[in-house]
Amino acid sequence: MIPSSSELVQLSQALQSEDISSLELCEESFRRINEWSELNAFISLDQEGALECAERIDRERTKAKLDPLAGIPLAHKDLFCTKGLLTTCGSKILSNFVAPYDATLVSRLKEKNTILLGKTNMDEFAMGSSSEHSFYNPVRNPWDTTLVPGGSSGGSAAAVAAGLVPAATGTDTGGSIRQPAALCGITGVKPSYGRVSRFGMVAFASSLDQAGIFTRSAKDAAMMLDAICGFDPRDSTSLEVDPPNCMRGIEDSPQELTIGVPEEYFAQGLDPAVGEIIQAALSEFESLGARLISLRMPNSKSAIPCYYVIAPAEASSNLSRFDGVRYGYRSDSEHDLREMYKKTRSEGFGSEVQRRIMTGTYVLSHGYYDAYYLKAQKVRRLIFEDYSRAFEKCDLIMGPTTPTTAFKIGAKMDDPVLMYLNDIYTAAVNLAGLPAMSIPAGFDKTGLPVGLHMVAPYLQEAKLLSVAHLFQQHTDFHLKAPVKES
Repeated sequence: MIPSSSELVQLSQALQSEDISSLELCEESFRRINEWSELNAFISLDQEGALECAERIDRERTKAKLDPLAGIPLAHKDLFCTKGLLTTCGSKILSNFVAPYDATLVSRLKEKNTILLGKTNMDEFAMGSSSEHSFYNPVRNPWDTTLVPGGSSGGSAAAVAAGLVPAATGTDTGGSIRQPAALCGITGVKPSYGRVSRFGMVAFASSLDQAGIFTRSAKDAAMMLDAICGFDPRDSTSLEVDPPNCMRGIEDSPQELTIGVPEEYFAQGLDPAVGEIIQAALSEFESLGARLISLRMPNSKSAIPCYYVIAPAEASSNLSRFDGVRYGYRSDSEHDLREMYKKTRSEGFGSEVQRRIMTGTYVLSHGYYDAYYLKAQKVRRLIFEDYSRAFEKCDLIMGPTTPTTAFKIGAKMDDPVLMYLNDIYTAAVNLAGLPAMSIPAGFDKTGLPVGLHMVAPYLQEAKLLSVAHLFQQHTDFHLKAPVKES
């Protein structure tokens, strides 16, 4: 049996040496998916297609050398379009939508001969921090199934943490890769804005959304990131720059490393147990030769209110296309066109999506645009300048990914503001467009994982991953996996 903590790099080597076959690896993944069915990590599976693909790759491997990712089973967050398969975004309004094309990220991984097992559960249209806002019921955390896995990419995070797949894709608009990675005890990477094509990725907030990946280790993440990065002419926000080639430099530990630690990240609201674990992780970096300096990020306190003006504003525009006319769910009540629009959207969207559409429409409305949206954009610039000044003094910024460990399912559903504060350390990074990641930093006394948040200057993913890899060479937190209760 393949261990649930197997890293993607190890599995790749085993496939290339033919110690295991792609078919065996996929069959084991489907066995685990069935064994961990209570996690509700997947919305849809393509077992027949995946096993056929695995058999084809095994045959091809006997004839030619394949890409290191060939034969690796993956899962995609269910807002990446996948040709011929459901793409629901966790919503009733797209519950019958089968995409006619692949997202660029999906097609690039297909070109590497990876194997898609299925689409993972998520907060509806990526709006949430707990993966409870799904038409397909909540996702559960494999470390304790009474707890949330984080969101919005909770299905992908839970699947990797439980060893259902060695890697999965996600999206990050305000922390939706890094926060669930922290709560599930795995590695999650949000690249620089524009590094990974957004073509075929259903939009939430276009100036903030960025595709990324979940893996067990930083080295695994480097392999995945190299596969999905690159310019795409079909995406107007795609950067026409050279890919980062993270695997080439993954072993290149910096000779000198200065880590900035913002004072604001260790203020009121941080669980003391989480703070202690993060301080221990920072001390580990000191023992490896890094220098820690204290930073001030005075505008960080404005990140959450700024984010929750800009993101809903963009969402209200992006989600206007879901009206029951062209595709997706349509209400049976069709007295007239206006009534059909109204009924379709009120029946098809969940409460959190409706809340954000209403908020976004309000802040963009006549008389409020200058007071809210325009002012939020000015604050966004101040947040970016905070980071620019910080990186004049340090190489990376580090702190906690989340203020607490995973919380009980249902605990924050009645208090949206309390839920939004889960992204208090992550949202500013999206506003600034920077690369960031969360890696496992330890476990609290109850056995729940804690994530260390790492932020790098623009386009410096390779440095980010090499420093994370250095930490993981001297710790084993990323190798620990939850045990299925019998």
